[in-house]
Amino acid sequence: GQKSPGMITGKPLELGGAEGRNMATSQGGLYVIEQLCKRMKCDPKKTTVAIQGFGNAGSGIAKLLFEKGFTILGISDSKGGVYRSKGIDPGKALTVKAQEAHLACYEEGGVCDITAVKSSKDFRPISNEELLELEVDILIPAALENVITEKNAGNIKAKAVVELANGPTTPQADQMLKKKGIMLVPDILANAGGVTVSYFEQVQNAYNYYWSEEKTNKRLKEIMDI
Repeated sequence: GQKSPGMITGKPLELGGAEGRNMATSQGGLYVIEQLCKRMKCDPKKTTVAIQGFGNAGSGIAKLLFEKGFTILGISDSKGGVYRSKGIDPGKALTVKAQEAHLACYEEGGVCDITAVKSSKDFRPISNEELLELEVDILIPAALENVITEKNAGNIKAKAVVELANGPTTPQADQMLKKKGIMLVPDILANAGGVTVSYFEQVQNAYNYYWSEEKTNKRLKEIMDI
């Protein structure tokens, strides 16, 4: 019979939600990738990325990585995807997605006849399966589970896989990637930003003391960097 807003998290701000919760999974993924780059000794401005899934988490990590200087070569959603050798601007891609257009309409900036899209070595529509096999430094499955299996693990060309989705790699494929020397950051770490900020939300509800987004991200970074 008492007020306990912390029993449910992910709430709107006006109902006791936490600043930064909407981007928390992506923000946590960014911190993990920055630590991964330190280990791999990669320069963000020379590092290429492919992202399968362009929903909240996928588009969020795309935006954050783009701002840090990473080159996003490929993105995809449930309709399919697009490859662009010069890199993809997530903001422009979100505009296309907002119009419910195929991401391959990227160059048009909006709805287009997908059958008329001209492919070249620098730009082409791709399927979700093809995106997983792009030659990039970091592959980010950010949508469905079990998309990297023993059937396609041998074709994965990325140097590292960061699991922003839940369970995108099967146990068998995990072992195959390990044998190939591909570093895999598991979902239990890579996408932990969301549940961590949900915990922050519960703490703020319990104390009735609310943090700024800057403070939330600072505390999230402290945990994700451990």
